[in-house]
Order: sequence, then structure tokens, then C-alpha cells
Amino acid sequence: MKQYATQMEAAKKGIITPQMQTVAEKEGLDAEIIRQRTAEGTVAIPANIRHTALSAEGIGKGLRTKINVNLGISGDAKDYDLEMKKVDTALKFKAEAIMDLSNYGKTNRFRTELIAKSPAMIGTVPMYDAIGYLEKDLRDITAEDFLRVVRAHAEEGVDFMTIHAGINRRAVEAFRREGRRMNIVSRGGSLLFAWMMMTGNENPFYEHYDEVLEILRAYDVTVSLGDALRPGCIDDSTDAGQISELIELGHLTERAWARDVQVMVEGPGHMAMNEIAANMALQKRLCRNAPFYVLGPLVTDIAPGYDHITSAIGGAIAAANGADFLCYVTPAEHLRLPDLNDVKEGIIASRIAAHAADIAKGIPRVRETDNKMADARHRMDWEEMFRYAIDPEKARAYFESTPPADRHTCSMCGKMCAVRTTNMILEGKTVEFCPETAE
Repeated sequence: MKQYATQMEAAKKGIITPQMQTVAEKEGLDAEIIRQRTAEGTVAIPANIRHTALSAEGIGKGLRTKINVNLGISGDAKDYDLEMKKVDTALKFKAEAIMDLSNYGKTNRFRTELIAKSPAMIGTVPMYDAIGYLEKDLRDITAEDFLRVVRAHAEEGVDFMTIHAGINRRAVEAFRREGRRMNIVSRGGSLLFAWMMMTGNENPFYEHYDEVLEILRAYDVTVSLGDALRPGCIDDSTDAGQISELIELGHLTERAWARDVQVMVEGPGHMAMNEIAANMALQKRLCRNAPFYVLGPLVTDIAPGYDHITSAIGGAIAAANGADFLCYVTPAEHLRLPDLNDVKEGIIASRIAAHAADIAKGIPRVRETDNKMADARHRMDWEEMFRYAIDPEKARAYFESTPPADRHTCSMCGKMCAVRTTNMILEGKTVEFCPETAE
């Protein structure tokens, strides 16, 4: 008979679970280190007991930065087949997590199929699904109704859930007192704010937080404490609303750990580069070094169509300064539901950001692939270069689109390639560019 209900409970009891062992092997660390960090809450291993297809991943202290892919249907885009193709793209490009953010109609069939096939962690935001699941208007939904949706997602096998429990009356008061240029941009946060204002009640996820934790503990679901008051433009970052909610999230983190429920804390969306490092340090301090999950941050507001780039810039800075989990942003952010190519571009941008940050943080073994790429470039071994590329197909397509006369170079420099020139000289050869002329 299993002696624990959750990964955290097992870790506190000194038990190394199969999931901890898997994480240790992936990270190149001793399993005892993973156990210790899981016990203290600085590492989370989202692993619902019903997600049998899962290949466990660790998120947090001293581990590789992980990335999440958002997908799911909306009222204006209801093609589940397309969303499943996006899932295939996410798995192909090695995203560690997928969040189903579907917010229209009955979503459980898609989510059940997703959980059955995906080795990646699966996350949801139950608040998004509530109206379609319950077939009630927002004002008519009760606190008990919201908990029903949380339980349904847990029973389906979801590994982590975004629960916006921090936007309570105190946080709302701070937000309303100061005012904002963009107000609330979190979808779940705005719905809860509206529900609280229309009903006059406290946030049900805050008021009934202990009941939420009971549900999550029963299925070993990690709570991802949502940042309902995250800044939606750089002018709103690090304001009273954001920080007030973050203080609440620190208390909620400790309450979850006391119940052996694993925690991640979600962080800001839009933020100027010079504020990011301080925000990472503040979150780690207030939330007791719980794993930090950030959306971006987007470092400027004027690049619609290119927000995968603004996000990657912010994500790299955030992760290098302590963030553990990056939510991808696609070129379609702020404009429309992403298509397949948008999803790919968002994943690649986020993976670059995560990898660059891991190099900066000195995560074990991360530089090995970069060194192998450098060795392949030194040898002018194109097949080897493609093998180590984040997107081998794109790298090969670029190279082959303008093939060089000499396969030992590329079409940019040709025979004037610096690597070729230096290699030849060091090998005792003569470098010649001009054809011999007849006497």
C-alpha cells in the first residue's frame, strides 16, 4: 500500500518516488537532492496520480528552466483537431508542459484525450471552464460550483491548476485605490473580480482555499497560484495591486505546503527590463523560494506580431534571475488565437530564452550541447550542426536554400570563411582566393 498521497508528503517522509528518480535522471542530479528540494517546496513535480502517460519533470531550484505551451479553443475558434495538432507540435519541440485554456462549450473530451496521450505535464485554469461546464451565467455560479469544476479537472488527471486565490478583498482594495492604465488583464482574474463585485462575496478560491487543497491533495495536483493582478502593460508593473496580491500568494503557499500540496507561483506579464531582476528576488523572498512561473515578461508594449521576441527577452532575464518556468508567448499574442506556425515560433523563442538563462545560471550539463555545436562548426560538419540545432529542419532549409559551391563553407562568406581560413593556416596549408593566371 502506498505510504504517501503526494510527492511532497513522500519527500517529507524521506521516500524517493519513481517521479523523483525520473527527474533526477533527466537533470543529472542525485535523487536525494530532488527529494530534499521537493520536501522544502523549492522544487515541484506536478504529477497527477491519474496521468499515466506522464514523463515527470521537476520545476524549481537548480533545475533546467521548463517551458509551457498554452492552447485550447475559444468561441471564435472551435477546431479541436487543430488544437491536437498544436499538441503534437509542442511535444515535437520538447515543451515540458501544455495548458488547456479552452473556454467554450464542453471541454472535457479534448482534455481527456490530451491527458491520455501526453508525456508532458498538463495544466488548466478551472475558472475558464466554469461557465461552459456548469452552463450557468457568471453571476449565478456559486462557490460550491467552482469547487465542482476543480474536482472534475483533478479527476480527469490534470497535473497542475492555476487557482486565482490571491485576488481577495484586500488585494482588490489596493488595486482600486491606486488605479491602473490597463486594469485587470488576467482572464481568470477579471472573471473573479466581476463575480466578487456582482455578488458582494469574497473570492471563493480564497474563502474556501482549504477545500481546494483537499481536492488537489487527493489527486496530487500542484497548485499554480495565479497572478490575477499581473501587469498588462509596462506602466502598471510593480504597483500596489501586483505586490499586494504577491503578499497574499506567499501566505497561500505556506498553507498549501502545510497540507503537502505542491506549489508554483505565477508572475508578471509586462515589465521593463530594469525591473525584472528585482521582481524575481521579491517573489522568491515573499513566497519562500517556491518555483516561479512567469508569462514573459514582455519588455515592451509596441510589438504586436513579434511578442514572442519581447517575451523571450524578458523570459531570459527572468529565468537568469530565478524564474523556473516560462509560459510561451506566440507572435499572435494580443491579436488572435495562434495557428500552428505561431505555436512553433513561440515554443522555439521560449526554449532559446530558457536555455540561455540556464547557461547563465550554470545548470549542470546545459552547456554540453553548445560545446558540441561549437566543435561541429570548427570541423565544418553541417550534419552534426543540424543535429544539435533547436530547430534542425529550419537550419537545414536555410543552408540548402542558397547552397555554397564548397560544402565546407556557407554562402555568406564562401572561401573567405574565417573558420576555414584559420583551420587551413593551422594545418600548414596556403590560403588562396584568386585562380592562377596563365603566364
